[in-house]
Amino acid sequence: MFVIFIALDDNKIMDFEEKKYWVAFNVFDGIGPLRFKLLLNYFGTAEKAFNAAEEKLMEVGLGEGLVKRFIEFRKTFDFDGYFQKLEKLGIGVLCVDEEGYPKLLKEVQSYPPVLYVKVRDMGPASTAKRGEVLGRKAVAVVGTRKVTGYGRQVTEMIVEGLVASGLVVVSGLARGVDEIAHKTTINNKGLTIAVLGCGLDLIYPPEHKDLAEKVVESGGAVVSEFPMGMAAVPGNFPARNRIISGLSLGVVVTEAAEDSGSLITASCAAEQGRDVFAVPGPITSPLSRGTSELIKKGAKLVSGVEDILDELGIKEVGKMRDLRDVEGLGDEEKKIVDLLENENLHIDVIARKIEIDSGQAGGILSLLEIKGIIRNFGEGIYGLR
Repeated sequence: MFVIFIALDDNKIMDFEEKKYWVAFNVFDGIGPLRFKLLLNYFGTAEKAFNAAEEKLMEVGLGEGLVKRFIEFRKTFDFDGYFQKLEKLGIGVLCVDEEGYPKLLKEVQSYPPVLYVKVRDMGPASTAKRGEVLGRKAVAVVGTRKVTGYGRQVTEMIVEGLVASGLVVVSGLARGVDEIAHKTTINNKGLTIAVLGCGLDLIYPPEHKDLAEKVVESGGAVVSEFPMGMAAVPGNFPARNRIISGLSLGVVVTEAAEDSGSLITASCAAEQGRDVFAVPGPITSPLSRGTSELIKKGAKLVSGVEDILDELGIKEVGKMRDLRDVEGLGDEEKKIVDLLENENLHIDVIARKIEIDSGQAGGILSLLEIKGIIRNFGEGIYGLR
């Protein structure tokens, strides 16, 4: 039996006998990152800690109840069965002592000792490239699950600019802003990392299983610190959020209510010494209150992707094309582009302003959308890309 590992340097892959005990501790519910570090410091290796006598485990400071549960767990844990399932699902295991572990994440005080990672081309020949996407410069884009048309527009705009500048986009595969961030990255031929709050065999939300597969197929990665079989319980998401920010140079919140979970990610970023960015929104929208509060607390206000790139000291590689210079547009098409230059409009308003019927306006708008000049934001609202 063998298992797929992830490392940038074949010579730095952890010995399997030691690595399997790191994974076993990860599977056991009750010994998190801090306790695991304590055990490593005391016993020297995960194998010695795993096989330690009950009284020795008590000496480390683990409670009696926890030690008794652990003793029962180690009697029954099926090493071979667990790793065979990992291999079948194409899931790699990356430990903090390995070369491929993300350097930025390792700087986080509560870094996860074990990461489960799924990337494209998991065969033996691609060993040197498996961890590559995790080591690239990245920016996290997060926000509300109940995204508005405005939130969709600014999220797409920010993500397109990040991708054009060669940055990896990190998010949490959740509904709303996360979903838009991943899809926009993929649609613009970029790389994205999805960090889950559950095991990689239990994609959550379930309707995003196809999206997770597309993240991998496009060259990105799906990542979790949680073992297989771990469901997406509420308590997992704050822990997941520290990994999102930990993988990133900065976190951008594009739209969020006052109680949005994305604000936890922003808080993690601030604690980790990462930049926090927030996009201002309409003061009448409850989904702008979270970003407004972040800005009040010192988050950097974002009016365009240039604000993010300047703050991070990253040169803008790609440039958005000037929509006014697009050749081959008809008279009505040009009029519509001019109308949408400063605001998004409903199809009926567009038709009335350029004096054509709604059916004709719909046809022209569809052509402009196909050409990549405008976007349909739903409910008949259109705006420029």
